Amino acid sequence: MPQNPNQPVPDASPILGYINAFRHSKTMFVATSLGVFDELEREPSTVGRLASRLNLNQDALERLLNGCVYLGLVERHGVTYANTPVSSRYLVSSSPSTLAGYIVYSERSLYPLWAHLADAVREGTNRWEQTFGSRNALFDQFFRDDHAKEVFLTGMHGFGQLTSEAIVQVFDLSRFHMLADLGGATGHLSVAACQHYPDLQAVVFDLGPVETVARRYLSTVACHDRITFAVGDFFQDPLPQADLYYLGRILHDWAEDKIHRLLNRIYAALPASGALLIGEAILSDDRCGPEYAVMQSLNMLICTEGKERTAAEYEALLRSAGFRTVEARRTGLALDATLATK
Repeated sequence: MPQNPNQPVPDASPILGYINAFRHSKTMFVATSLGVFDELEREPSTVGRLASRLNLNQDALERLLNGCVYLGLVERHGVTYANTPVSSRYLVSSSPSTLAGYIVYSERSLYPLWAHLADAVREGTNRWEQTFGSRNALFDQFFRDDHAKEVFLTGMHGFGQLTSEAIVQVFDLSRFHMLADLGGATGHLSVAACQHYPDLQAVVFDLGPVETVARRYLSTVACHDRITFAVGDFFQDPLPQADLYYLGRILHDWAEDKIHRLLNRIYAALPASGALLIGEAILSDDRCGPEYAVMQSLNMLICTEGKERTAAEYEALLRSAGFRTVEARRTGLALDATLATK
């Protein structure tokens, strides 16, 4: 269609920004994976000294550092580079709030998977086998050795901490006594809940390989005496007794048949007036927003058999399992909350 010379020329900035977006991400990914932020946290450094410590090419490292300066991740004072506050908090692996593990997971797992997005759109299936050569590659990658497991769980822990406090406060949960955090990994949600509700106890329920890392995290928190860990598979094993169950970033992994199976198991295990709290990114009714939910739904396409859903879709799933009241609330963060009562 010929362009109308009388119409104003659209600003190309959004397109140029999207072209550059993966470069921004990869700059942060690589700097994190190479240990740049960890080294700079020990002490600010010149390029030469940092290149020697990390065994990197000096000229190439300078370009990477200058990219990080532009992104606001590193600051430069003369010839010396140092972390900015946001990097010290979120990109240094020893920080309690670190997202470094999730960034390493993003670079090693998500970034290669996203290279096959076109094939996922053509076929409507995830790309684990295409990318990593195995139908079971999801857990093969995450738990292939102790280091990989540590990186994955640490990443999920840091990412989860960003939303856990909001999820446990968006509804008043003070009437509940026992929380079962199904697939709860390191238990960041249980910790947030027990810290906010002093009469609440919790059990983190997850697979055996998670236990060692989870217990280490849980032992460090002030409310550790009110949180236990139990090994189990929520699709097969008996669920822990509780009057409140939590599923965080779980339902979006699965197709409808498995979701129905899991929700039916939870409903059957709950006492009367018990409830299920769900933490998921909720799509707008037109499915075109918010940004995180839309992008995460594409991520689910390449990573899982699931997807993100609207509030109405979650309500339909929950009511089909028997829940009598369902309410969804937005948090303004990467996860929204839905509470369903038996």
